[in-house]
Amino acid sequence: MEWFSASGYWLSRLVFQRGLAGLYLVAFLTAALQFRALIGERGMLPVPEFVRRVPFRRSPSLFHRYYSDRFFAVCAWSGCAVAVALLAGADSLLPLWGGMLLWLVPWALYLSIVNVGQTWYAFGWESLLLEVGFLAVFLGNDEVAPPVLVLFLLRWILFRVEFGAGLIKMRGDECWRKLTCLDHHHETQPMPGPLSWFFHRLPKPLHRAEVAANHVTQLVVPFLLFAPRPVATAAASLMIVTQLWLVLSGNFAWLNWITIVLALSAVAFPADPPAVPDPPAVPGPPLWYVVVVLAVSALVLALSHRPVRNMLSRRQVMNRSFDPLHLVNTYGAFGSVSRIRYEVVVEGTADEVPRRDSGWREYEFKGKPGDPRRWPRQFAPYHLRLDWMMWFAALSPGYAGPWFGALVERLLEGDRDTLGLLRGSPFPADAPPRYIRARLFRYRYTTWRELRETGACWERTYVREFLPPTRKP
Repeated sequence: MEWFSASGYWLSRLVFQRGLAGLYLVAFLTAALQFRALIGERGMLPVPEFVRRVPFRRSPSLFHRYYSDRFFAVCAWSGCAVAVALLAGADSLLPLWGGMLLWLVPWALYLSIVNVGQTWYAFGWESLLLEVGFLAVFLGNDEVAPPVLVLFLLRWILFRVEFGAGLIKMRGDECWRKLTCLDHHHETQPMPGPLSWFFHRLPKPLHRAEVAANHVTQLVVPFLLFAPRPVATAAASLMIVTQLWLVLSGNFAWLNWITIVLALSAVAFPADPPAVPDPPAVPGPPLWYVVVVLAVSALVLALSHRPVRNMLSRRQVMNRSFDPLHLVNTYGAFGSVSRIRYEVVVEGTADEVPRRDSGWREYEFKGKPGDPRRWPRQFAPYHLRLDWMMWFAALSPGYAGPWFGALVERLLEGDRDTLGLLRGSPFPADAPPRYIRARLFRYRYTTWRELRETGACWERTYVREFLPPTRKP
């Protein structure tokens, strides 16, 4: 069945699979280290309360059948273990059906986590990991050559990621059409990285060139993925370069990295690189495998009509799942760009009666801006979920409604798991604050001169009260 197999993509599949396994590891590690404070039994949005409200058919998950923090931890750490096994190539040591089942395990476990993760897991890269992970189940191992249809569907995902993002920009904020969005974006993005200050200070003509190049990469280049091999490889390589530029300019969890991994599946590496042995001589794929791949391909193509309709719609939405299994989704980012950066600063005091001049001490988060003198760090592909949601809270208190009150309550209790999400607590573990307040500040990057004089990368100005002094009932 020569039509079924892509014999020139053995190495492409290997690189893709190992890269995806690495991202699974990051995703499960993020879940294991953060879940207790976010969605645990005493979390800000507890899973047990969620599964009582939402039926299994709308959000299929292992945790509908049973939930405890210990069981969740077992699932998350098991996902880490399977990801490490896949990263080491364990799927190639199993028969074809065994390798497929091994790839199915992290997909099912992570689907269970995402479907009860609520606000904390409502990001496009969660659905993207699940959609890509589902197709990886059917990509095969060393017993068969990579199936052409699955490789095509991976390119179809990459096309939708890039083209959808390009369309949402052109239909959204006018600064994308005027090529001026990067005058603001590096300063106002959710979680800046260590180089974001320098990207912001690049000359404005270079910012215009960046936006124009982005439009070409997202609106023109994706069509070349379906061209013959040299052209498709060049298109995928250009996307990889663009994504690496984004990696340097900010912290976007694993969004950029999974896009790079997808693009690598479309790169045709040299047939016989010196360090890689010749592809194993294997018979044609078994009939059952061909039937399964054909059925899955037909299913994915049938489900693709909703994302296509969304891309073509004038009311295009970003990051939407159209089925509870997250098999085919729509993507996009930054249809609008903020011109001003606001940050919610959380403070506590041990005073019996809170006053304006009380000894308010600030809680520092790991990734989001706080102390103006503290330089941002690189965390991606690791995802600091609370830090990201604090950015949304600063945009509008409505984003914080479901969970911010619980965050304040946990800080007043000195909850160890919640404090573990922060850079540190200004209060001793056995003496939490009596009151918590939150204030909204406007942040801007300092100029070169201000940076030299003060050593601060941020300058902040008080705007208004976000939450008045609050204590436990």
